[in-house]
Amino acid sequence: MDILANLAMGFGIALSPYTLALAVLGCFIGTIVGALPGLGPANGVAIMIPLTFSMGLEAVPALVLLTSIYYGAMYGGRISSILLNIPGDEPALMTTLDGYPMAKAGRAGDALVISGVASFVGALLATIGLMVMAPLLSRIAYQFGPAEYFALYLLAFCTLGGISSNNQAKAALASCIGLMIAMIGLDPNSGMPRLTFGNLHLYDGVDFLVAIVGLFAVSEIFFFIESHGRGSAIGVKLDKVTVPWADLWATRWTMLRSSVLGFFAGVLPGAGASLGSFMTYMMEKSIAGEKGGFGTGAPKGVAAPEAGNNAAAGGALVPMLTLGVPGSGTTAVLLAVLVTLNITPGPTLFTDRPDVVWGLIASLLIANFVLLAMNVPLVKVFVKVLMVPPAILLPGVTMISFVGIYSLTGSYFDLLLVAAFGVLGYILRKLDIPTVPVILGILLGRPMERKLRDAMVLSDGDWTYLFSSPIAIGLWIFAIAGFLAPMFLRKFLRKPQQVSD
Repeated sequence: MDILANLAMGFGIALSPYTLALAVLGCFIGTIVGALPGLGPANGVAIMIPLTFSMGLEAVPALVLLTSIYYGAMYGGRISSILLNIPGDEPALMTTLDGYPMAKAGRAGDALVISGVASFVGALLATIGLMVMAPLLSRIAYQFGPAEYFALYLLAFCTLGGISSNNQAKAALASCIGLMIAMIGLDPNSGMPRLTFGNLHLYDGVDFLVAIVGLFAVSEIFFFIESHGRGSAIGVKLDKVTVPWADLWATRWTMLRSSVLGFFAGVLPGAGASLGSFMTYMMEKSIAGEKGGFGTGAPKGVAAPEAGNNAAAGGALVPMLTLGVPGSGTTAVLLAVLVTLNITPGPTLFTDRPDVVWGLIASLLIANFVLLAMNVPLVKVFVKVLMVPPAILLPGVTMISFVGIYSLTGSYFDLLLVAAFGVLGYILRKLDIPTVPVILGILLGRPMERKLRDAMVLSDGDWTYLFSSPIAIGLWIFAIAGFLAPMFLRKFLRKPQQVSD
């Protein structure tokens, strides 16, 4: 009953015309961001952060807008996967395996509708799961002490870093870079400057948002210039779109199974939507067997990864809200937004700021229906938006990033930092070093250091205290497994060969 009462309060907030308009706007922008090949939800949310803050939005409207962009981008990622055989983001990679063969067979419209409905089912069930599971997990989180939190942060680094890179050493290097950046500023205990090189602007440390916008948004601009700067419009073609009722009925159990599995994959700190789409695709492929025709244009091969990755996106919000640990790269960006808004994620969030949590959950439920309406009957509109020339798109993204950051901080030095982080992000990505662990290091470095200090003080310097409880030991085991498992799973996650026609 508490859940229903809280949900009613959330709908009271989310159904205000202003919040509702922001949700619709976020869904529209997010779908475009997701559909643009390579941009992805993390970059999309990062680009929109400065604009959101410069609009002067309060906590709930800002979160509604950004999470609607997140959900919208997860929906939109399938469009270019199906029409161009280029995933809009990494979680949509598995959709190319059967989505593009369906498009080549003249069933592009069917594939888009099936994937849109599967995305709706996955995201809706995940939001319901978030509603039920997050309050339960927040009660368990009260049992966490410094040792458990330190192990939990380590788990996030190991799993998120392991999944986001093809090389564990590079993921570890990226985490170290992030932790090093987090150390910049005054030591919280002694007050002595660390890694500031005498520059007074660095005494307060590096702002999360400056790093995020630079590493994600500005570096993406460099890649756009490199890959599309001389190009014209993106050419795509889509015939009449109708609803394939028979395929939707045939894939109903696939959608349900994939939604459940994808949600729990997303709840694991760091696992994210990529693992969710991979696991669900492989599960359905093994259930269907050789007769399923997976890889040749099977509707179940489209429904499974789309339901799985959208469910995982919702599941990733659970550890972020209840433990303060992001479940994916995009939720790492959203976590930074929460901190900037002076909202402390963790077990007390549900009691301290129920308006934020339940307003957000209600908005996500509404956003799912808005996205279903946008992504099935209006899918042709988004295909046309993909034709916007980069010469128009790039200046807009650049302007939003720099003007937004300046409106937030009012510091020319931060603009230089944004550019520097953009160059750093570009270099890291060219070297195939993931940027998500860098952000994670900047975000979690200070709290991780604080928990380690607390643990050492409580144990009088005895490091075995870090393994002193069953919860801590379990988290350490999961962390090691999460770091090593991708080495064995990676051969299944190779990108499909791009088809030129």
